[in-house]
Amino acid sequence: MQSHNIQKLKENISRRKLWDYIFIIVAILSLLVSILTLIALILQLSITGIPRINWEFLTSFADPAPEIAGILTAWVGSCLTMLVTIIMTVPIGIASGIYLEEYARKNWVANIIEINIANLAGIPSIIYGLLALGVFVQQFKLGESILTAGLTLSLLILPVVIVTTREALKSVPNSLREAAYAMGASKWQMIWDHLLPSSAGGILTGIIVGLSRAIGETAPLVTIGALTFIAFLPDSPFVDFPNKVFTWLEAPFTVMPIQMFNWVSRPEPEFQVNAAAAGVILILMTITMNGLAIYLRYYFRKRIKW
Repeated sequence: MQSHNIQKLKENISRRKLWDYIFIIVAILSLLVSILTLIALILQLSITGIPRINWEFLTSFADPAPEIAGILTAWVGSCLTMLVTIIMTVPIGIASGIYLEEYARKNWVANIIEINIANLAGIPSIIYGLLALGVFVQQFKLGESILTAGLTLSLLILPVVIVTTREALKSVPNSLREAAYAMGASKWQMIWDHLLPSSAGGILTGIIVGLSRAIGETAPLVTIGALTFIAFLPDSPFVDFPNKVFTWLEAPFTVMPIQMFNWVSRPEPEFQVNAAAAGVILILMTITMNGLAIYLRYYFRKRIKW
C-alpha cells in the first residue's frame, strides 16, 4: 500500500513537472514572438526613415512640400513639454508616495485613496485630455499651450509614479528605519537620509515607465488643441531675461507623435518616409531619456549597502 502511494506521488510530481515545462516553453515562445515582432517593426522603420534623416530635416519647419519638411518644431515641442511634465510630476509624485506610505494613517480613507490611484493608472489617456480641456483650458484659461500639455501629461503619469514610489519604499527593510530611529534621527531625517537613497532605484523605474508613456501620447494633446502644423518656435527665455523668461510656456505647440500622425494621414509616399524618419528620432529620444534614467538608477543602487 505504501509503495503504491509513493508511486502515485511520483506520477503526480512528474505530471506537474511536465506542465511546468510546457508553461515555460509557451512563455518563451510568446516572448520571442513579441520581441521578434518589435525588432521587425523597428528595422522596417529604420530602413525606411534613416536615409531621410539629415541636418536639414532636424532644423527645418513643417512644410506642405515633403522634400523640405522638417521636425524642428515637433522635437522642440516634445522636449519642452516633457520638461514641464518632469518638473510637475517628479516632486508631486514622490511627495505623494512618501505621504501615503510613511505618514498617512492606515484607515478606510487611505484605502479609498489607494484604490483610486491604482484605478487612475489604467484610465485611457483620452479621458485625461477631456479633463485637461475642461479644467486647464476652459476654467484656468491656460489656452492650448506648452504649459497645458505638460500639466495634462503630468496628470496622465502621476498615478504610475505614486504607485511605484510606494512600492519602492515598501521594499526597504524595516531594520533600516529602526536603525535610523535608534541613532536619534527624526522621521524626516530617516526618510531623507536613508529611505529615499535606498529606494531611489525603484522610484526612478516608475519615472522611466511614466515618461516613456508620456512622450508617445497623442490623444490627450489633440484634445487640448495641439497643432498639426506650426512654423515657428516658442520665444527664447534668454531674449529679454528676466522679463520674458516664462513666455515660452504660453506658446502653441506640436509634438513628435502628432507630426507623425499628420504625415501618415497624407497620401504622398514622401510623407510616409518623413513619418518613418520622425519615428526613428522619437525612438532615439526615448532611448536617450530612458538610458539616462537607467544610469541614475544604477548609480544609486551601487551606492546602497545594507
